[in-house]
Amino acid sequence: MAEAAPALIRITERVWLWPHHPDPDRVQACVGVIAGDDGCLLVDAGHSPALARRVRNALGGAGLPRARRLAYTHHHWDHVWGAQEWGVPVVAHELTADALRAEAGKPWSQAYLRAEMARDPRLVPSYRARSRAMAGDGRDGWDGWDGFRIVPPDETFTGRRPIRLGGVTVELRHVGGGHAADSTVVAVPSEGVLFVGDCYYPPPYHLRAEGAEPDLALARSLVDAEFEWYVESHDAPRRRAEVKAVLGG
Repeated sequence: MAEAAPALIRITERVWLWPHHPDPDRVQACVGVIAGDDGCLLVDAGHSPALARRVRNALGGAGLPRARRLAYTHHHWDHVWGAQEWGVPVVAHELTADALRAEAGKPWSQAYLRAEMARDPRLVPSYRARSRAMAGDGRDGWDGWDGFRIVPPDETFTGRRPIRLGGVTVELRHVGGGHAADSTVVAVPSEGVLFVGDCYYPPPYHLRAEGAEPDLALARSLVDAEFEWYVESHDAPRRRAEVKAVLGG
């Protein structure tokens, strides 16, 4: 049976979400959409150009304005590999820019993935997921690796960076953490929404020390009366009361 196509989920008046994929082997992060009066800000790009194209089509189907800007929560592939399909200015932390410039210099292809998996077996889960993402679903018109490129940010910041859309103000806040030093959360105070990305997760598998656990102290530091909704990249959105119950405080 064919897999049901996902759709954008409306969280608040101006905040929408293309959900993550529940199969962890796919490593498909969510894509956030913050709708201003004159265009949308995307939170992460999708894990492939094919997925980005599907999300872009869904914006039109939901009657939302076109994407005008893109913010990265951090540099990991499942958050940035769809960026070339959006063709909009990108903003991210300066550490994200450094990491993506290095990533852009690698010869990404099926042959490169195979060689790297043979060199370091710990890369197999991530690199198999990348291969699957780039294959698309056969309906997206994406030709695989031909023309693929990683898109570093056009604009960087260090501590905090406000972004004013028509009718709503967003703030990017660098929080760092063990998962990625460049981790940034995206706050939409007027909507009571905080996109937390992967910031409190342990490091990626190939960089993870034995026994590494989620950074619950970092997670607790993000819980604030300013926000009713907390959106992480690989789980369903949670309300503040649920988050506090899970974190034990």
